[in-house]
Parts: sequence; C-alpha cells; structure tokens
Amino acid sequence: MGNTICDPTCGSGSLLIKVGRQADERDFALFGPESNGTTHALCRMNMFLHGMDTFRIEWGDTLRNPRLVEGDQVMKFEIVAANPPFSPEKWGAEAAGADPFHRYHRGIPPKSKADYAFITQMIETAREGTGRVGVIVPHGVLFRGGAEGKIRRRLIEENLLEAVIGLPSNLFFGTGTPAAILLFNKGKTHGDVIFIDASHEFQKGKDQNRLTEENIARIVSTYLAFQTVEKYAYRATPQEIADNDCNLNIPRYVDTFVEEEEIDLDAVQAEIATLETQLAGVRTKMQEHLKDLGI
Repeated sequence: MGNTICDPTCGSGSLLIKVGRQADERDFALFGPESNGTTHALCRMNMFLHGMDTFRIEWGDTLRNPRLVEGDQVMKFEIVAANPPFSPEKWGAEAAGADPFHRYHRGIPPKSKADYAFITQMIETAREGTGRVGVIVPHGVLFRGGAEGKIRRRLIEENLLEAVIGLPSNLFFGTGTPAAILLFNKGKTHGDVIFIDASHEFQKGKDQNRLTEENIARIVSTYLAFQTVEKYAYRATPQEIADNDCNLNIPRYVDTFVEEEEIDLDAVQAEIATLETQLAGVRTKMQEHLKDLGI
C-alpha cells in the first residue's frame, strides 16, 4: 500500500479524495470518520462514484469515540488533512482527561473551543518519523492563551510545526472569518518555521473569494523553497518564535506594510493654483454667456 490518508472530519469526502489524488494518483488508501449518519452514507457513495478502490469510512465521533483504532492505539497515517468546524463547543472536554488513547498529553483544550482537540487528534494519528499534517484553523488558534497557548508551546518545542499560511477572508462557505493553514511534519530535519501571508492575493467573488491557480502555485513554491520573501513570507528560527512567546500571529513575522508615497507639497500647491486659474476663467466665460442670454 502507498500513502495512507486520513481526514478526521471527512464529511462527504471531497477533501479526502482531492488529497489522495494529489498525493499519489495510483496507490493510496483513504480513511475517515464522520459523525453524521446521512453524510457518512454520502461519503461512502462518493468513494464509489469517484472510483476510489481502497477506503475505510467509519460512522463515529473522532474526538469522543474514535473508530479508526488498532488495539489500544489510534491508527497511524502518512498524511492527515482536515478542514474541521471552527471552534465548536461541547466536544467532550469533560472526558478528555481519561482518554484511553492518551491523545491529550500536551494538555486539554478548553471546553468552549475544540480547535486544539482536532489538531491534537491529527498529530497523534500521524506516523512517527514520516507523518505530515495539514489543518485549516481560525486565526485565534495562532495566538490565544490559556490551555491553548500551553498546547501550542508544546507543539513548537517538540519541533512539529513546519508552516503557518494565512489565507484570504471569505474563502469558505458559511463563514467570512479569515483562516490559516497549519502544517506539521513528524520528519522535520531543522527547527525553523515558514510563515506565509497569502491573505492579500485572491480573486474576489460576489459571495465568496477564491484562490486562483497562480495564487496557489505561489503558496506552494514559497513553502517548498522555505525562504524569506519580502512582504510575503518569513523563515523564523526557534529563538524568534520563543521571543514572541510562541505567538504565531503572522504579522509578527511577515511585514506587509507598504509606505505611502511622499507627497510633494510644492507640486500640489502649484496644481491647486493652476486649477484655481482655470476655474476663474470658466466663471468669467459663464458670466459672459449669461449676460448674452439676458440673465
């Protein structure tokens, strides 16, 4: 078997199928739990309709009762990717401390926000040494404190975080909230993190904005190059991130400020004088025309 790919919030399976085809067009297996029974059935149907030969789609809650398990451990995958719901409440925090799979050893996320519960689940199911994780998150995940701040610090200190990519607002159906992509890599060979601010490059739509092929290509090429690009990306060292108290807010690293062009006051005054002269001439001609009309 080639790539094993999991989406812990797989929904109808569209993201899972796209990631599978991008990862390996010939040899991959897809896995995913879905908590909604109707959507679970739709996901399985989509697998058949799109010609997916190897898949396992379970009906269950990935946080409260994971179904993709092997004995007393959660299954491990080469690629874990998801667009989980943003900051849902009542995700099962009250039982997380007694989780039989020990997924929350870095800390228990707050009851009111499940973002780091999904992130933790995904990292724990990525294969040691080779596993990669990609997750779409609201920006609050980058800088909120408390329990989330402690978990974020642990993930950074373990050298799992590889990239933070800021996305345009109004990109996803149902929410105008700006989001970011976090990429984690259990096979990192260095300690740096690449920050990419892709929030200003998009195609504006009537109801939703979208990333063009050119926008996506620039994000991908910048990530692969893993180098600082003025006004767009910054390669941060562990010390720089520590100096920012493990705050991952993108403007702390990528300076996109553009200075306004200096105003030439002499030129502006000269232009105003010219316009006033022209206006006086127009007024004189208007008065002559009114006089001719007897007004």
